[in-house]
Amino acid sequence: MPFPRFRVLSMIAGVVAAILLLSPEPAVSIDERKLSFYHTHTAKRLDVVYARGGEYVESALDDIESFLSDFRTGDRRTIDPALLDLVYEVRESLGSDGTFEVISAYRSPQTNEMLRGRSSGVAKNSQHTIGKAIDVRLQGVDVARLRDAAIAMRRGGVGYYEESNFVHLDTGRVRRW
Repeated sequence: MPFPRFRVLSMIAGVVAAILLLSPEPAVSIDERKLSFYHTHTAKRLDVVYARGGEYVESALDDIESFLSDFRTGDRRTIDPALLDLVYEVRESLGSDGTFEVISAYRSPQTNEMLRGRSSGVAKNSQHTIGKAIDVRLQGVDVARLRDAAIAMRRGGVGYYEESNFVHLDTGRVRRW
């Protein structure tokens, strides 16, 4: 006598539930945020899981702070985790898992002043000087698409530097240029 369909489905569901409950760790982390960076001035690379299970990974934040330090002076500053979330979410919205090419991240006040002397496009009170800004490209993604995705997020500032081929992202007030 064949089993009724409902009973077979119930047995299958029970087996699947038992396997999931008995597994010591899931095969794939459900909530893991990973970023990959390449620094255009230092040629260094960083691949890091910066958040897991809704919590930031302190050692990863320290690695990111070191990687995004002022490459001219070596000065470091805490990088706003919301900036990392913004960068991650912009990349996700583009369907990419590419590497971010970093042009600039944290800038010491001295570096910022030096750059202001060279360019009218550097703000006196730049978000870079407080660890809340990054200038990037995303490998495999046109910078205009990157800009548009960031603007669509409506979170912070978005600057588009077409001639220099990068996008500025920050966690300050919403604005664009």
